[in-house]
Amino acid sequence: MRLNLRSRKSGGVVTLATVVALLAVLGLTLFGTGAANHAVASFDVSAWMWSADKGEMARVNGVTSKVDTRTKITDAQGHTMQVTQSDRFVILRDLNTGKISVLDLSSLSLGATTQTTPGLGVTVAVHDDTAFVVDTVQGQVRQLDPATLLPVGETLSFPPGISGGTFDDSGKLWLLVPSEGTVVAIEPAPQKKPSPGGGQGGGFTGDPVKVRTVGVADPSHDLALSILDAGVAVLDKTATTLTTLRGDTVKKVSLKLEGEGAMPGRTVGADVPVTVVDGGHVYVVNNDKVTDFAVPGDSPRLQPCVAWSGRFYCADDATGTIYVLDGQGKALEPIRIQAGGKPLELEVREDRMFINAPGGSTARVVDSKNHVTTVDKYANDVLGGDAPPVPPPPPPAKPPVGPPGAPGRVTAVAGDGVARVTWTAAPPNGATVTKYVVEGDGQPPHEVGGSLRALDITGLTNGQTYKFTVYAVNAKGNGPKKAANPVVPTREVPDPPASVAATANPDGTVAVSWPAANGQGHKIAKYVVTTVSSAEAKTYETAGPAISIPAGELPYGTQVAFKVAAINDIGASSTQSPLSPSVVPFNKPTAPGSFTVKAVADKRGTVVAAWKAPQDNGAPITGYEATVNGTKTNIDTALSHEFGGFNDAEHVTVQVRAINKAGMGPAASGAADTLAAPKMTVDDGADTATLNSITAHFTATDGGGAPATCRLDVAGVGGTQGTCSGSLTMNGLWPNTAYTYTVSITNAAGMTASGNGSISTPVYKGTVVCTVNSYCGKGASGGGIWVYKTPSQNGTSVGDTYNGDSWVAICQTNTGTSINAEPYGGKQSSQWIKIEYKGENYIPYAWFNLPSGTGPLKPC
Repeated sequence: MRLNLRSRKSGGVVTLATVVALLAVLGLTLFGTGAANHAVASFDVSAWMWSADKGEMARVNGVTSKVDTRTKITDAQGHTMQVTQSDRFVILRDLNTGKISVLDLSSLSLGATTQTTPGLGVTVAVHDDTAFVVDTVQGQVRQLDPATLLPVGETLSFPPGISGGTFDDSGKLWLLVPSEGTVVAIEPAPQKKPSPGGGQGGGFTGDPVKVRTVGVADPSHDLALSILDAGVAVLDKTATTLTTLRGDTVKKVSLKLEGEGAMPGRTVGADVPVTVVDGGHVYVVNNDKVTDFAVPGDSPRLQPCVAWSGRFYCADDATGTIYVLDGQGKALEPIRIQAGGKPLELEVREDRMFINAPGGSTARVVDSKNHVTTVDKYANDVLGGDAPPVPPPPPPAKPPVGPPGAPGRVTAVAGDGVARVTWTAAPPNGATVTKYVVEGDGQPPHEVGGSLRALDITGLTNGQTYKFTVYAVNAKGNGPKKAANPVVPTREVPDPPASVAATANPDGTVAVSWPAANGQGHKIAKYVVTTVSSAEAKTYETAGPAISIPAGELPYGTQVAFKVAAINDIGASSTQSPLSPSVVPFNKPTAPGSFTVKAVADKRGTVVAAWKAPQDNGAPITGYEATVNGTKTNIDTALSHEFGGFNDAEHVTVQVRAINKAGMGPAASGAADTLAAPKMTVDDGADTATLNSITAHFTATDGGGAPATCRLDVAGVGGTQGTCSGSLTMNGLWPNTAYTYTVSITNAAGMTASGNGSISTPVYKGTVVCTVNSYCGKGASGGGIWVYKTPSQNGTSVGDTYNGDSWVAICQTNTGTSINAEPYGGKQSSQWIKIEYKGENYIPYAWFNLPSGTGPLKPC
């Protein structure tokens, strides 16, 4: 694979030499965690990543794989964030609230904000100094000034249900219009040029314009878009074909997909991967050549594979695994990451691929040689320590795979030369439905995308009876046909409702209403309501001008709008009404996830609860209610909270419920004991002593907090401290001495317990040394070595001792007479030793050896 890694601004390739050259220029002016990191980050080899649990954006340096800047996003902790970025701007869209914010990289500060409808259905794109916001449900495309988020020029309108909204390297925005089977390129309104007199430019002039429209599929097919290095690729999921547009060259390749295909929003290199996510298979298109590989694992949440530097990276959101395949489809060492329950994000920028886990604390950077490094986005996931990772649930048992079943309900209504056929979803029978086929008008079969549930068939003859059938198709074949009721097109059609209103209710239902349609001489028998959304289309029938759609029928957090057609008493249908405003179905949030309760290690009477953000079910979480040992209290939207004021060793039960505008969700529960007072028991009988040390043995408990500190204090000497592993030793003591001691334990909250003991060090024996028997041996005329009552030879002798005699040494003094016994095998010393000889008397140290390797005697 040959990669074309152009810088978006200069057209040059980012090299390490370029980065190093920049350091000298920028190093003295940058701030934060390191000038070198900022210099590298300022030259594009970086990506901004969202961390939901922290509610912050982190800029990851692609060269060092370290975070060099963090920015807190207000009131967004736990939310899902869409992040789009250029070299100048990072634009954030909070799916939970619909709020759009801009981070200006020239100042590293959050700037303007604007509001959109919350939930899925609106996307934001940015390229250099241009941005667009795309309302896919309403079909509205609006250019924004990214510095101010103010509108630029006129809004472009398309049929409802568009998709895409991605810039190519030249700065054109590409959209898909599935209802027309086209891909459209939009040229932004240009920025104003500086005036000839040297004034600065600013703002934009003119309107964004459609500069290219290319037919890529039959109308109403399901389409997916991926931007290429030079052009775009469009996957027709209904017809299983891939169309590439490179300049003026349009090439179409048929694919034999074993299920519904998907593509990433950006594809780098000549290989275009199309992934059947349900079947775990990737089809790689390179010009006319198609190869296919199996993806390891058996995940129900596989993402489209991303091409990067000769390999394919396929993220499995269920297990936090990125499967890696080489160019021949061989499975290589996978990349594993704690996903934290949120989808992984893979983005190729410059000469790096950045892998972010918005729900976790780490990310990965993959360089062009496929070397993977880990990024620590922050030290701890939550206050009080990392919650234990939740093991992924086992994948559900796959049902038997076969052709789909018949659509559940097929109906038809006729209008003036037109019939509208609607149906409900067919059972997929283990393989995704890729398309529906409608027959009955005497023309070739009509194929529409697997996400659609209605088709308008035009060109019919009024007065003629038509019988339509619908069947579903998946990778295993065609399902059975289901017939609609016969219809007869006629001119006697009612008017459509003039407008449609929709309201999302706190109980999860959606109320849709409209003014009664004019039957034009006939009675209105019913209305047919059709949804327009990025999710699966649905149809409903009702007799009156209103309907309540049950809770859970429409996905929470996904924008939806409605069209309504009136049906009269002869079965004739009006055209579709105008599209209603978009609404976002919502309900109470789910229970907080990964809930833990722990004693706070350094505070008495305090526990901390921590959790993962629950699903908000379409409405932002405004706070939490905590019930702690039966007492209720409201807390903010942070994902952890300390509760204090309890007794030592008190059992504390905590329940936390999330709150949004629909109400309070179910509780997550946990419990923990507060810190107990530490305990200390001294095992006096197990204490040990050497000539110069004692070792106290004990049993201690820290009360349940962080590792405690234990201390040994010896009366009259001092103390030493260390871990509470069962013993402590005090050195520097005197032999033959009785000591009392105290052992204490102190935990991180400052609570202390102690115990006492006593022990004596052993006696200290020395040996008389004299090697000249004629002088000091037994039987010599002068006798042995004299022992004195005082440390002086002028004192009175109390008797003789001889070479090799052993005596207990009591203490020593250096105030005595200096003796030179070197000629007789001794030493020269002014020290005298008090020994147990006929009581306690003194011998010159010159004639007395003490054990080697021991400390000195205590002074007399």
